[in-house]
Amino acid sequence: MTMHYDQLSPQEIGERLRMAREAAKLKQAEVAEKLGVARTTVVSIEKGERRARFDEVRRLARLYDTSINALLRTGAVVTDLAPQFRRQYDRVDAAAEKAANLLSELAQAEVELENLLGVRRTFNLPPERPILPGDVRAQAEQDALELRHWLGLGANPVKDIITILELQLGVRVYVRKLDARIAGLFAYDEAVGACMLLNANHPRERRMQTAAHEIGHLIGTRRRPEILETREVGNSREERYANVFARTLLTPASAVKLKFQEILAGAERFTRRHVVVLAHFFGVSREAMVRRLEELGLIRQGTWEWFDANGGISDAQAKEVLGDLFGQDAARDDAGRPTTLRLALLATEAWRQDLMSEGQLSRLLHLDRVELRELFDSLQAEGSEPDGAILPQ
Repeated sequence: MTMHYDQLSPQEIGERLRMAREAAKLKQAEVAEKLGVARTTVVSIEKGERRARFDEVRRLARLYDTSINALLRTGAVVTDLAPQFRRQYDRVDAAAEKAANLLSELAQAEVELENLLGVRRTFNLPPERPILPGDVRAQAEQDALELRHWLGLGANPVKDIITILELQLGVRVYVRKLDARIAGLFAYDEAVGACMLLNANHPRERRMQTAAHEIGHLIGTRRRPEILETREVGNSREERYANVFARTLLTPASAVKLKFQEILAGAERFTRRHVVVLAHFFGVSREAMVRRLEELGLIRQGTWEWFDANGGISDAQAKEVLGDLFGQDAARDDAGRPTTLRLALLATEAWRQDLMSEGQLSRLLHLDRVELRELFDSLQAEGSEPDGAILPQ
């Protein structure tokens, strides 16, 4: 899949050059100065009003620290995810910028490989529900309950939110190691659909909460990119909507009340054991569970602070209650891979079919050759696996 300069329109080339420039954090005036041309020339090229000459593309690729092949490859996917975040926020720090670029690169790589292999990603996004004037909490609760019904969850807990996102909704979800301050990112683009990046350094329960929060943005503010930080206060209507939506999606009031009565079974005191069992059942953190019970009036306000002041609820105590169920986290293991498992499978198949070379895949996935070969070996890319069956034509 090599360069096809003549197959791209001036508008397509201009758009790719514009995005490459923004990714390189350069202004049009700076580019013009480095090229020795007028700024209007750069503007004209990026708008597609003038076709960039091949030698100009070569110079711009060098200036933007990318390759001509990456700019002109016909199978390449152009998304605007990273610039979306920069336009949405007045100031994006280095950690957020890095995470936004990572989300954009992973989404582009996945879609490009899908296109090469003829894979059609199924999107099944729920209807968008713009946030209306009035009681934002009531709307968030109603919208979350409607989504639970739409997903067929009923009163059951959300055991695997990533599977729901990927397989039922068609959201592109990546679990990667990010700066501890960043919980997750969400963006929507017409070319690639909804994309989400979660922090693998956070516990599974925290990632569940983050994913549910980002689903709230998918429902209520789909076309606004979002960066969720761990210490975010959330005073805006949009953030309050997403926070209430997440709590209702993961711990719906009726289900919590029912399970609370079942677990306590007439007990006179609310103990750490009750907290551990309820939190595990609903897949949320112990603090989130206690605060939800307080919110619903099932226990006294300040109960979490009481536990905290009296030794807290430790992982050792949770393990004693849950046994082998404690600490299982398959997604964190996957996050230790050089790339996501789905991307690895797509890349391996593209390489096996000679659709992309080792070098092209290395650049696409941001892996060195050694990592890439190890990836192929781990997935038995030689095609010699004895348990493989022939698919019907």
